Amino acid sequence: MKENEKQTVLVVDDVTTNLDLLVETLKDEFRVQAALSGKEALALVNSSSPPDIVLLDVMMPEMDGYTVCRIMKEDLRSRDIPVIFVTARDQEEDQARGFEVGGVDYITKPVSPAIVLARVRTHLALHNQNVLLERKVAARSRDLYLTRQEIIRRLGVAAEYKDNETGMHIIRMSAYCRILALAAGMDESAADILHSAAPMHDVGKIGIPDHILNKPGRLDPDEWEIMKTHTTIGAQIIGRHDHELLVLARSIALTHHEKWDGSGYPAGLSGENIPLEGRIVALADVFDALTSKRPYKDPWPEDRAVAYIKEQRGGHFDPALADLFVGCMDAVREIRESVAEEGSLNWQGPACLVRTAS
Repeated sequence: MKENEKQTVLVVDDVTTNLDLLVETLKDEFRVQAALSGKEALALVNSSSPPDIVLLDVMMPEMDGYTVCRIMKEDLRSRDIPVIFVTARDQEEDQARGFEVGGVDYITKPVSPAIVLARVRTHLALHNQNVLLERKVAARSRDLYLTRQEIIRRLGVAAEYKDNETGMHIIRMSAYCRILALAAGMDESAADILHSAAPMHDVGKIGIPDHILNKPGRLDPDEWEIMKTHTTIGAQIIGRHDHELLVLARSIALTHHEKWDGSGYPAGLSGENIPLEGRIVALADVFDALTSKRPYKDPWPEDRAVAYIKEQRGGHFDPALADLFVGCMDAVREIRESVAEEGSLNWQGPACLVRTAS
């Protein structure tokens, strides 16, 4: 609510003289809406300009006040609007029922204008304080989430510095992951979390000796066994947490080298026993590695990389995801072309890739 802006009180009663008294009592201090029935009240509550508080009669034809309040509290749009019952029904069981359906107060008729004003002021003040507190908590939670995201991104970049890949790899493959996640049916929120967690897929390479990690030729069997431990090292670095972003990051680090046919590592998982996030990252990671220049190889052209993805459907890759990824190639190509190897990126959000000069 803007400073000095009047808040809105909706008064509901099927008797016009009762409405007139409440409107007269409140009009100097508040913007007042009036309704003669429960149906009319709900229409105002669910309008584009809902009231800040409702004064609600109980005994009304067709739909009584208890029913109106219950419907309001079951609707996400109106459940937080305070409801004060104003009624001649003053028995203890009547008041108890009013509180059970979600009312915050109970004023008995005949009403005292001074009491009505005092109760409305009090409950609006409490409601305003709660709204402000919720906004502060939401802002704080958002700050913490963004901090976690940034830490994960920075650790991902640290792992890339240790490897012979470039920082652009984690930008591209994470964007590919988001595209594939959406194609696979994830909602926007889940796809954004995957996009934020994917950069940690190779953080375990921090623990691999440089002479193995940067060896220009093929690794011998012993060296390969050490290299494979980057998955479990990554899971150990991330650790076990309750936060969904870190839970997902750990799962990705641990499972992105598992293969659909069970021939991957570290656990030899197969099929849908591999978490969906691991299957998605496996595709995005391999595709970007194939189409990127490395000290030991030139980039593959897109058609050759796509042919490899098709060839490995049901082997390395989840066949359904492989088909979806190939079907998303226009979006994948746009990312690959916009995120070149040179320069750097300001990573400002799941769908925001902003090129800056180096």
